[in-house]
Amino acid sequence: MSEDDDDAATTTALLPPPPLQKRVLSRSHGSRSATPARSQELPPVPSKTVRDSGPPSELDLMKEKFAKLLLGEDMSGTGKGVSSALALSNAITNLAASIFGEQRRLEPMSAERRARWNREIDWLLSVADHIVEFAPSQQVSEDGTNIEVMGTQQRGDLLVNIAALRKLDAMLLEYLDSFGEAQEFWYVAKDAEGGEDDDGTCTCDKWWIPTVRVPAEGLSEASRKWLQHQKDLVGQVLKAAMAINADVLGEMEIPEEFIESLPKNGRSILGDSIYKIITDDIFDPNELLQSVDLSTEHKIVDLKDRIEASVVIWHRKICHKLSWAHAGVGLEKREEFEERAQTALLILMHRFPGIPQSSLEISKIQYNTDVGYALLESYSRTLESLAFAVLSRIEDVLHADAVACDPNKRTKSRRRPSLESPVPDDATAEAHHGSCVHWQDQDVEDGEKHPPDGNGRKLKKIHRVVTKKFLHTQQIDIVASGLKSFTHR
Repeated sequence: MSEDDDDAATTTALLPPPPLQKRVLSRSHGSRSATPARSQELPPVPSKTVRDSGPPSELDLMKEKFAKLLLGEDMSGTGKGVSSALALSNAITNLAASIFGEQRRLEPMSAERRARWNREIDWLLSVADHIVEFAPSQQVSEDGTNIEVMGTQQRGDLLVNIAALRKLDAMLLEYLDSFGEAQEFWYVAKDAEGGEDDDGTCTCDKWWIPTVRVPAEGLSEASRKWLQHQKDLVGQVLKAAMAINADVLGEMEIPEEFIESLPKNGRSILGDSIYKIITDDIFDPNELLQSVDLSTEHKIVDLKDRIEASVVIWHRKICHKLSWAHAGVGLEKREEFEERAQTALLILMHRFPGIPQSSLEISKIQYNTDVGYALLESYSRTLESLAFAVLSRIEDVLHADAVACDPNKRTKSRRRPSLESPVPDDATAEAHHGSCVHWQDQDVEDGEKHPPDGNGRKLKKIHRVVTKKFLHTQQIDIVASGLKSFTHR
C-alpha cells in the first residue's frame, strides 16, 4: 500500500461520524426515515375508498349488498352482527320500503324503480337456489340396471312458494300498470287548494298520501265496475300472500325468550270478559270481536297479542300433558279453547289486514335461524304490504265516488279495507278458511280425524302441516286466470 492510501485512510478514520437521521413512526408504514428525497421516490399509493367518477356499477352494488349480508350488518367486522336469516330478512324489508314506499297513487311503477326491484330481489332470492334437500332419483348404470341414488334438489317449500310469490309479485305490478291509461279520477296535494278530504275526517297520520278527486257527478258505471273488479283481484293476491306468510310464521319455532315472558294461564292475559266468551258453552267469534274496542290500530294489535299468547299457553299445556301420558280433565277443553281462539284470530286478521306485526311474530322473526323461512316470510310480507296499499288506494277512490254520489256520506269516516265477504255471521269462520279446525261438532270431527290411542285418549292435534303450503298455488292459479280474463276499458 502506498503512503497516499495510508494518509487517506487515516484522514477518514479521524473524521467525526455523520449525525443520526431522525426516524418517524407511522401506524401504517412502521418506522421509516424522514428523508425528503426518499419520500419523493415512493410511488403514490392509490386510494381504495374513492370510487371512480360516475354511478356505481351493478357488480359493485351486488358486492356491497352481499358484503353486508356476510357481515351480519356489522360493518366493524368484529362478529357482533345478526344472524344470516335476520340479515337477509332485513335486506328484503329495506329494499321493499325504499321502492314501494313511494307508491302513493294508483299509477304504474316507474321503469327505474321496477328495474331495481326486479334486479335486487333476484340477488336476494338467489340464496334459495342453494338451500337443498336429499331426494331419491333413478340412475341407469352401464349395464342398463336402474339404480336408486340420493340426489339434491331445492327444498320443497322453497321450490313451490318462491315460484308462487314471484307470480303474485308479477300480478301486482301488472295491476298497477293497468292504471296507466286515462282514468276518471285524479290526485291533488294535501296543501293544495281543495286538497283537504271532503269527508272532514282527520288524516294527519297519513299526510304524505295525496287526496283523490272524482268528477262532481261521480264515476261512470263502467269505471266503477272496473275499479271494483281491480279491487277483487288485488284482494285475492292479498289473501294468498297472507296465507303463505301465516304458514311460514306457523312453522317457525317459538323463542324461549317469548315463552318466559308469558303468564301461567290464559285468563290472566285475556281478561275475564274475553275468557268467559271463549270458554262459554256456545261460542260466537263475532261476539268476541264486537265486545272489544277495535277503533284504533293499537287496540287491534293488542287484542291480537293477547289471543296469540293465550293460544301458546294452552298449546304448551296440552303438549306437556301428552308428553307425560297424563290425560287431565281439562285436556279436551283446552284443545277446544285453543281452536276457538285461533278461529277468532283468523277472523280478526281478515277483518283488519295490513295491521303491524304482533309481539309473537316479531319475536319469531328476530330469533329465527332458518334462512329459507326468512326468505319466504319477508318476501310474502312485503307483497302483502304492497297489495294492502293498492287495495287502500282503490278504496279511497271508491269512497270519493260514494261521497260525490251521496253528499250525506261526507260525514262518515272512511271504511278500512277488509277481506271479509258479505256472508252470514254463523258461516264466517268456515267461509274464511276451509282448512281451519272447527270447534263445532267436536265429538264427530275429532273422532274421525284423530282416532283414540290404546288408552282411549285422543292424539295430539297438529294445526299447521308443512304440506298445506303446496295448496296455495291453486288459489294463485285462480287469481291468475281472473287476470287473463280481465279486459281494459
